[in-house]
Amino acid sequence: MENQLIRVGTIYIPVRDTVSSAEWYKEKLGAKLNYLDDEKAILNLADISMFLVKAVEQNSNFLDVNGTERFVLTYEVDGLEALTSIHSDFKERGIEVGEIENRGHAGRNFVFYDLDRNKFDVWSELSKEYKQRVVKEEV
Repeated sequence: MENQLIRVGTIYIPVRDTVSSAEWYKEKLGAKLNYLDDEKAILNLADISMFLVKAVEQNSNFLDVNGTERFVLTYEVDGLEALTSIHSDFKERGIEVGEIENRGHAGRNFVFYDLDRNKFDVWSELSKEYKQRVVKEEV
C-alpha cells in the first residue's frame, strides 16, 4: 500500500462548555490552548491536536457487549514508575481517577475522567515503534 495512515492528527471530544473544559485541560493536564470560541476549543496535548466541541449532554464513552463502559483513547507513559507518578499527580490535582489495574497484558493501566465524564486510559508502556522514532531510544 503506497499511501498509509501515519499518525492521529486530531481528536474531537464532546463537552458542554468549551471555556470551562479548556481551562480544565490546561490546568489539570497541561494542555496548550491554541484557539477558543463558544463552540470549540483547540488544544495541543500529548502531541495531538484536540478539539473540544460543544455538544448536547453526551460524552465519548460507550458500552461494550458486556455492558462495560469503555474509553476511546489511551495515553502512554514511559514505564510503571511514570504511571504511578502521574496517577498520584492526577489525584493531587483533583482529577477523578480509577485504581491502577493489571489487565492481563504488558504494563499497567488506570482510567481518568474529564469534567464531562469523558473517560480516558493511561498505559505504562510506550510502543517500541514510538520509542525508536520519537524518543530515539534503543529498544
